[in-house]
Amino acid sequence: MTTQSRQQQKQTIQQKNNKFITKIGNIEIKSCAALAPMAGITDMPLRQLVRKYSKDCLLTTEMISSEMLMQNRPDEHQKILIRKENESPLAYQISGHKPAMMAKAAQILQKAGADIIDINMGCPVKKVVCGGDGSALMKTPAVASDIVKAVKDSVDVPVTVKFRLGYTAAEQNFFEFAKLMEESGADAITIHCRTRAQMYSGTANWEIISKVKEEITVPVFANGDIVSPQTAKECLEKSNTDGIAVARGVLGSPDLLHRIEHYFSTGEILPELDISQKIELLKEHINDEIALRGEHVALQFVRKFYPYYIRGIRDAAVYRGALVTETSYSKIFEILDTIVKKESAAC
Repeated sequence: MTTQSRQQQKQTIQQKNNKFITKIGNIEIKSCAALAPMAGITDMPLRQLVRKYSKDCLLTTEMISSEMLMQNRPDEHQKILIRKENESPLAYQISGHKPAMMAKAAQILQKAGADIIDINMGCPVKKVVCGGDGSALMKTPAVASDIVKAVKDSVDVPVTVKFRLGYTAAEQNFFEFAKLMEESGADAITIHCRTRAQMYSGTANWEIISKVKEEITVPVFANGDIVSPQTAKECLEKSNTDGIAVARGVLGSPDLLHRIEHYFSTGEILPELDISQKIELLKEHINDEIALRGEHVALQFVRKFYPYYIRGIRDAAVYRGALVTETSYSKIFEILDTIVKKESAAC
């Protein structure tokens, strides 16, 4: 590609995303940004923090096992049923490798209020892959196709698919897989620009998927290593996709999708939240998790989030150690208040 054609491509991407409109089936997304699904992370409280800032982005639930859903597991139903009205557009993500079961699970999710059904074909975790789910489906494209067809035939809402570059560096079949997913009925796709073998290490290869949009007509979202408005812009320019899906970048920064949207709309880089604002959000996050799960379970659940909210401050490791071992709600909040006071005094 010549320098001139690359510049034209960048201009086209910029103009396209300034409009903030992407059609996924009959659903209109007024944003170039989406919250990517993260197992054990993108529950209702986290989604609410993202929605607090971004009013239009596409939200996605945690990965929901079709097997567990069909077994009527209470914990899986909790993930599904507890949502807020303001979460639309909201995609419910399911995993599995049995087309008929995936279709039945999709019907349950549609009745629960799913605006979109997203099929997980990208999870790299060993226990998921060993069961034939997640990234393992990229090794069995015929099965993956049957799943999309079965789900598409069973629901009235749009169906999307999230997958990776391939299983290994030597098995990067994302290009053929993308075309197959569209042919099977997918209304949009998201590509995590790493292989299954990479897990979450290394660098996401955005540029490698740049020709996918030349072959398929449904919306394509790029995922991986998007941590700022600048990296979002770089990703769109290199990937030639319709939008970006942000995962770990929102941890501790639930306003990130809004800052990305604002940048594409105005060209202005909004400042990141300061530590006092982040601590207030963390307190809100804790309280929402307690309302959802009960205090005992919630205070254990939120431990994974502490490092993200306090990263970059002095003595972060000391505070993290104190927070993850503390079991008292009041003492946790005392530690958080201490962080704010000391950081404010140091400014």
